[in-house]
Amino acid sequence: MTSKTETETETETVTVATEDKVETIEELVGMERLKSGFDHFRKEIYEKKPELFKELSTGQSPKFMVFACADSRVCPSVVLNFGPGEAFTIRNIAAMVPPYDKTKYSGVGAAIEYAVLHLKVENIVVIGHSCCGGIKGLMSFQGDGTSGTDFIEDWVKVCTPAKEKVKELFGDLSLEDQCAKCEKEAVNVSLENLKTYPFVKEGLEKGTLAIHGGHYDFVNGIFDTWN
Repeated sequence: MTSKTETETETETVTVATEDKVETIEELVGMERLKSGFDHFRKEIYEKKPELFKELSTGQSPKFMVFACADSRVCPSVVLNFGPGEAFTIRNIAAMVPPYDKTKYSGVGAAIEYAVLHLKVENIVVIGHSCCGGIKGLMSFQGDGTSGTDFIEDWVKVCTPAKEKVKELFGDLSLEDQCAKCEKEAVNVSLENLKTYPFVKEGLEKGTLAIHGGHYDFVNGIFDTWN
């Protein structure tokens, strides 16, 4: 298939008949991107590291658990150069960690439990980032349920304490600057929430587990960490 630029695919309508249906060129380009991406991975990584993947076939023992935002610009495996098997990664809106609660957000709780008790990770890192839409939503929502979202407002409320602190200390700043402050403060709230999980608390007390905050500024190419 002849490759096309993004402009060409937007302005030209091309269809290709298959046995099952007629597909637009946009659909084929999307799936071809996945296939070509996997071909690159297979040739450049998988086939060049047979011993690594043989070892990984028997299990995983990552040293890191990473909470990162689902934002397409901040993939932690790319930004931090993690290889296969190095990091157990959870991605969600704004990289938030809710407090321990068996009745809510069980997906996050299950991931933390598995990472700490079964994988025996040594570090949990929560990473915020610049220009985060989830943080902008947190700072913008009125908190009265009128945002019109089905899930987003309820989710970002997890870090309401960060919003309240930023509003109190930096209420005279622009929304953009408040969001920049909240990007890091929300990480701190998530770190405190991690301590409400009994198995995390136990690991911290025993010295077998450490938790860290991080912030990736992709505008300026800066990555900061703190404990």
